[in-house]
Amino acid sequence: MTPGAHARLKRRLLRTATSPGSFRDEMIRRAVASIPRGKVSSYKAVAAAAGYPLNHRLVVKILREAGERLPWHRVLGAQGDIRLRGEAALEQHRRLEMEGVRFRGKRVVLTDFEHQFETWTINPPGGF
Repeated sequence: MTPGAHARLKRRLLRTATSPGSFRDEMIRRAVASIPRGKVSSYKAVAAAAGYPLNHRLVVKILREAGERLPWHRVLGAQGDIRLRGEAALEQHRRLEMEGVRFRGKRVVLTDFEHQFETWTINPPGGF
């Protein structure tokens, strides 16, 4: 690939990565929507389940933009802690408790309540 072609491809990828309504954003929305009642997940796990493991900050942005259309309260920090502050943190805590999620101190008991996303594998020809 020539340097010019490489630069054009890079610009196109960056433009696509920041465009609203992109395939990536929809995959993140679907991952969040798949978290069942009474279960939680982390921003990082949601991004990875959507196929974009380095985009955990984008999960925050999408949840903020989606508002009540997504179960935003089911997404926590990696250690099971509520990352929001003030009234929003109290609202998230209350909603999770109403769904039966238990806390140990300020963290969700992840061993009991962490959602395990379905994984997929590709079986190569020849059965490696």
